Amino acid sequence: MTDLEIAHKFQMKPVTEVAAQLGIQPDDLELYGKYKAKLPLKFIDRSKFGKLILVSAISPTPAGEGKTTVSIGLSQALNRIGKRSAVVLREPSLGPVFGIKGGATGGGYSQVVPMEDINLHFTGDFAAIEKAHNLLAALIDNNIQSKTRSLNLDPRTISWKRVMDMNDRSLRSVVVGLGGITYGIPRETGFDITAASEVMAILCLSNSIEDLKTRLGNIFVGYTFDKKPVYARDLKANGAMAALLKDAIKPNLVQTLEGTPAIIHGGPFANIAQGTNSVLATQTALSLTDYTVTEAGFGFDLGAEKFLDIKCRSAKLSPNAAVLVATVRALKYHGGQPLKEIKTPNVEALKKGVANLEKHVENIRLFSLAPVVAINRFVTDTEEELAFLQQFCKEKNIPVSVIDVWGKGGAGAEELARMVVDAAADCCPNFLPLYPLTDSVEKKIETIAKKIYGAEAVDYTAKAKNHLARISNLGLENLAICMAKTQKSLSDNPELLGRPKDFVITVREIEIASGAGFLVPITGEIMRMPGLPEEPASERMDIDNEGNITGLF
Repeated sequence: MTDLEIAHKFQMKPVTEVAAQLGIQPDDLELYGKYKAKLPLKFIDRSKFGKLILVSAISPTPAGEGKTTVSIGLSQALNRIGKRSAVVLREPSLGPVFGIKGGATGGGYSQVVPMEDINLHFTGDFAAIEKAHNLLAALIDNNIQSKTRSLNLDPRTISWKRVMDMNDRSLRSVVVGLGGITYGIPRETGFDITAASEVMAILCLSNSIEDLKTRLGNIFVGYTFDKKPVYARDLKANGAMAALLKDAIKPNLVQTLEGTPAIIHGGPFANIAQGTNSVLATQTALSLTDYTVTEAGFGFDLGAEKFLDIKCRSAKLSPNAAVLVATVRALKYHGGQPLKEIKTPNVEALKKGVANLEKHVENIRLFSLAPVVAINRFVTDTEEELAFLQQFCKEKNIPVSVIDVWGKGGAGAEELARMVVDAAADCCPNFLPLYPLTDSVEKKIETIAKKIYGAEAVDYTAKAKNHLARISNLGLENLAICMAKTQKSLSDNPELLGRPKDFVITVREIEIASGAGFLVPITGEIMRMPGLPEEPASERMDIDNEGNITGLF
């Protein structure tokens, strides 16, 4: 069966019953139909936080690792062994849903539901973020044209583009303001996808409405003609932007197929932003459960490093264990086996590719966290391949469990759940960030590149060096670092698989996300507005007269 067919087999509980598992009364919910609800922020109580479990993965491959599916299955398994747990995830972006991925809510018997609603619009959070972002864009162009209230903005220095939640390559670079004087001042700009918006990053790092307004006001817009910096607060934009986000800031409550509470909120990209759900969603789950399971986008080198160095540092969170998801077929790919042969047994390729897993485990330990490896089993895996991986982990003193959460749901990860409970109990009370914020920008970038990626050195283009000087002049050197890098490799070259060595990371430019509280060094080619593939997933989607959607998987 497809994921959608499996989801339709299950009878969902009313969201009021799901909320009751968390001790929340119906009157405290803001209902969006029978199966979705917004949660008020009043339930956050730092004095009674439970254990925080981070799920990450090896470097992603086209074969897929199933990180979201494992996160959902693990939370279900924790409930099955008597631990009160909730899973906290990001919201899917419509662009990838209609492009390559299709649905993005887990798979098999480890899914969050209602699947169609979560993938298509959900509770309108992305639309609100899009409107708030584009309001600032409209205010910028309006101020440029103003004759009486102009801030004297230099259009050549403005980097704030517009956003929309759809893959559309034709909008990457556009010219606005054509048509005459009443249509605005012509200038080059473009569109990013909504998930790449700084407003998305800000919403997911804010801890209150007041904090949200402050962060929105800190967005760097550009310079005046006399070289003075201009921020969103100078345009008096942050109050109205925050008003548009008054509901979007509240976490969303749904459920898994086994009725486990699932809080889904926010969706920043992991290769351009922090790649994790909102601080408020995580804090809500921590306040209401014993074990909160959450994931970070892509491999540990991208999403998890940012989760720890940006989100956890900002929100004063301290994870208790880290689960590293790996698959036999993905590790064989890292070992040089062609993708079209990935289902063919090949222990030799697995032996070469396992170095990628080893590096990510080393990275977890850099933060003083307890690693647990979850081998996400596929039907093509052989007993010999699985035995090799298990023996490798045992020799490295890494707890390891072979799981099947796609085929068995929570029952397929009960051993993993017990290992996670043990790891969390033994973990040190406070994780260690990788770098102090007081280090220079270059030192912080070098620390990530050398310690996490395994780079030999860092090189800067002339443009990046100019950006370093600009950051210094603006007094923003103490911000965190949010590296923009390919997810396909530990290096900045997607062709270098496994555990590459003796490579140089090249920083092409450095963007300022002062509202979010980080700087974004750009390495390689990073796409902020994806395009649709030759055969978009949307072509297989349909809806019948009864409102039943097909093709969303």
